[in-house]
Amino acid sequence: MIDRIVSELGPWNWMVLGFVLLVMEIVAPGVFMLWIGIAALIVGAVSLVIWDAAFWTWQLQVLVFLVLSLISAFVGKKLMAGRHGDADQPLLNRRGAQMVGKLATLAEPIKNGRGRIKLGDTLWRVSGPDLPVGTQVRVTGAADSDLELTVEAV
Repeated sequence: MIDRIVSELGPWNWMVLGFVLLVMEIVAPGVFMLWIGIAALIVGAVSLVIWDAAFWTWQLQVLVFLVLSLISAFVGKKLMAGRHGDADQPLLNRRGAQMVGKLATLAEPIKNGRGRIKLGDTLWRVSGPDLPVGTQVRVTGAADSDLELTVEAV
């Protein structure tokens, strides 16, 4: 059945494959099927021109498709890498890192290296030297998880 479809469609097989891959990219975006779909469309365009040539066998077509897929994926990766430049707000989703340098007052004493401060409307867990309630502290760092700040007395 597949042989019959391939022989009936001729060079349009690659065009159909290319469009199917582009539709898959639209349905499940990930910018990967796009480059393979472009490679299939290129092989389809070449097939339309030289379909009757004796050297243009299905094996050569598949080989050209695989090579073009690799090349287009590589070029696409290079193109997309330049689009992820520096953000205008690099700390946007890193609340703890935004707090570094701010002054606060201890809401709970720091005992055994742990306590709490209030910054804005949020109580933050902090670590630092043991200090009593009401001490002014400066935030010096944030844990990777942004759940705990590091403080020092002012």
